[in-house]
Amino acid sequence: MLDEKDSAILSELMKDSRKTTKAIARSLGIPRATVHDRIVKMEQKHVIKKFTAVPNYSQLELGQTAFILVQFSPEEGLSQRETADEIADLKGISEVHMISGEWDMLLKVRGSSMEDLGKLVIDKLREIKGVARTLTCACFSTVKE
Repeated sequence: MLDEKDSAILSELMKDSRKTTKAIARSLGIPRATVHDRIVKMEQKHVIKKFTAVPNYSQLELGQTAFILVQFSPEEGLSQRETADEIADLKGISEVHMISGEWDMLLKVRGSSMEDLGKLVIDKLREIKGVARTLTCACFSTVKE
């Protein structure tokens, strides 16, 4: 369980993981050594899994985002996890989530255009064994990611 200071430090890092311990300490009004020690402890406890860069996808010609619902169709000797793993390996797939309800998986995909995303769905995703149906929802804009 995180206390108030850990939560505040984590929140600062989630906004900008390049923020220095000195800047975080100044922002939160706590000693720099305390910030550093707490970050190290959160890493050791696997509260913080990794530090990463968030690209500007438009600059990478991946400005179009969509979410795809996938319905799994069990086949002999094929598990939903195997299908999810194969989907995760496709270029353009950013996230794969196993979910409950009428649909079995939720995917976040990125491409240069809707045509590009359509090719991903029609030519690649729907060809994977175990994928029964898909429903694609285009993203108009992202408010928070």
